[in-house]
Parts: sequence; C-alpha cells; structure tokens
Amino acid sequence: MPRVLVDATSVPADRGGVGRYLDGLLGALASLPVDLVVVSQRSDTERYARLLPRAEVIAAPAAVNHRPTRLAWEQTGLPLLAQQVRAQVLHAPFYTCPLRAPCPVTVTVHDATFFTEPEHYDKSRRTFFRSAIKTSMRRASRVIVPSKATRDELIRLLDADPTKIDVAYHGVDTQAFYPPPAEEKARVRARLGLGDTPYVAFLGAKEPRKNVPNLIRGWVAAVSDRVDPPVLVIAGGSGHDDDIDKAAAEVPGHLRMLRPGYLRYADLPGYLGGAVIAAYPSHGEGFGLPILEAMACGAPVLTTPRLSLPEVGGDAVAYTGEESDVIGADLASLLDDAPRRARLSAAGQARAKEFTWASSAEVHLAAWTRAAGL
Repeated sequence: MPRVLVDATSVPADRGGVGRYLDGLLGALASLPVDLVVVSQRSDTERYARLLPRAEVIAAPAAVNHRPTRLAWEQTGLPLLAQQVRAQVLHAPFYTCPLRAPCPVTVTVHDATFFTEPEHYDKSRRTFFRSAIKTSMRRASRVIVPSKATRDELIRLLDADPTKIDVAYHGVDTQAFYPPPAEEKARVRARLGLGDTPYVAFLGAKEPRKNVPNLIRGWVAAVSDRVDPPVLVIAGGSGHDDDIDKAAAEVPGHLRMLRPGYLRYADLPGYLGGAVIAAYPSHGEGFGLPILEAMACGAPVLTTPRLSLPEVGGDAVAYTGEESDVIGADLASLLDDAPRRARLSAAGQARAKEFTWASSAEVHLAAWTRAAGL
C-alpha cells in the first residue's frame, strides 16, 4: 500500500476543472488500499477530512490561495512536507510539479491544447503552461492523462515516452449530476427568470478555446425566424474571451441571451437537464467533463469531434463544426427533431454510466504503486 501525498492546493473556490477532478478522485480513493495524505487550502481541509475519514489532511499556508505564492511553495514547501510525512509518492494534479522532491512524483497533464490550439491562449499563459508541461514530462515518474487523445498528442508533439503515460478517464458524480425531476427544473428556471421558455445551455469557462462567440452567432442564425425562439444561457466563469461581448452585442433585440455567471452547484442538474440542448462547440478538450455531466443529466448534447470529445460522447451526442454557420445549421436541425433529442438524451445517460471515478481511482493507484516500486 503506497503512502501518497496529494497536493490539492490548486483547487479553485468555484470547484471547476481541477476541483471536480480531485473531489471525484479522492472520494473514490476512500475505499481503495492507499495510505493518503492530502494537503489543501485551509478552506478545503474540512471538506476533504469528511470525504476521506482515513486520510491525513493538512492545511497549507494561507498564502497559497494566491497563485504566484502557491507556485513558489510548490517548489520549496511541498517537497519538505513530502519528506515530513514520509510520502512514497507525491502527486501533482495540475500540470506543474516540484523540480526536486524526496520521492517519485506523478503529475496529471489535463490536455495538450497549449500546443495544439496556441491561438486560444494569451502569450503569458501559453508560455507558462508549455514550459510546465515539458518540465513535468521530463521530471515525473508517471504522467496521468484523462484521454487517449491527450496521450497521443503529448507523444506526437513532445516525443513523450508512451510507457510512462497512464490514461485515466474522468468520472461523473451521479449524486451531483442526474436527470432532474420536473420540480427541480422549474426551480432553476424560476431562479434564472426563464418561465416556460425553452433554452439552449452552455456551461463552462468563457475562454477562447470554448468557442462561445461562434455558439452565440450560430444560435442567432438558428432561432431568429422562430415564433418561440429558445433563450441562450451562457453560464460559468467570466474567463478572458473579449469576443463574447462583441458577439453578444450583435444579438437582435427580439432574442434573449442570459449570462448568469457561476451557478450554484446544486442547480447544475436542473440547469443542464432542463435544457432543450446542451451546446459545447469547443475547439478541443483534454477530456470534456462538461459534456459528460450534461449527458448524465439527460441533456441532448451538441459538441464537436475535436480531440478527446468523441472518446467521451461516442454515438450518444450530436456533432457539429466549429464555424458559426455550421453550428447554426446543426443546432436548428436538432431543435426541429424532438425524437432525435429524446434518443440522444437516453443514449447520453447510458453512456455517462460507463465513466466512473472508481475506475479513474484504480488507474491512479496503479500508477502510484508503480512509481513507488511496490
């Protein structure tokens, strides 16, 4: 049984991205034979102590909630902590890792889009993560990735050693993401001020890679001439895509688009499951957790066949292109085909059940056991 120190200090307050990954993974590890130590931000220690009653949960210095300080602490304080707790493996869950550590290090590299889609990142972020990924690929004993597409891109672009990469698909928390009852959908509709109007849902960070401006323009093309046009709801973090504001300014006055920002975690099943379509026309993902969560909630999903997304969606989602005119045509076609939406809803729910955090945890544990030489 390896003694593993998991660094959870990179988890954001909104539980997006790495937060969903670590919460799901650690919850599943609670029932596996692993001696866990988790270091987290102080605001998360109680959460992880409840999630992992047999693990040792340690609060990191308060300053790590600031990213530059956290990265500095990762290089100095984290290796020292690994030594103090006698860790046999140190797991870094978000691209970066210590350059020097007293034990083998494993790293999760979530995607390779900093290399494949460089135009969708600002220069400083692109430069930082490219360097971090290259360093982690060299330094880590094992690298964990969430899809075969990400593994293949790292091998192709960085000449990575395929024998040290482990594919661990993400799972979906079926207690948090499920087909919601009618009253739950109605509650979220009321909270958003939607009444009985149908809506198309997007949920995710508003980054250029997510292709939100083209979704807005495609939705306008698909619904402008309809008697009862569905609302477009763009939910999630603010991100850094200025083109979203430009696209929003082009929306005709008779159409309605909502940008409610972050939604409460408890509202996500009602939001996703209540949508006539969940649209996610991304330029590329390392995994695509938003489409898996939408599928689990029973939403018919429209996405792109880019990178890992077909690995997640399979035949249970509808596919479109990345340009606004293609998105508009495919969105209109799906809006007009209720039987197809019903088939996608049922198929998506069934496929989502194949992705479990228990399976992901088993791959992680095997990687840690191998890294520790046990």
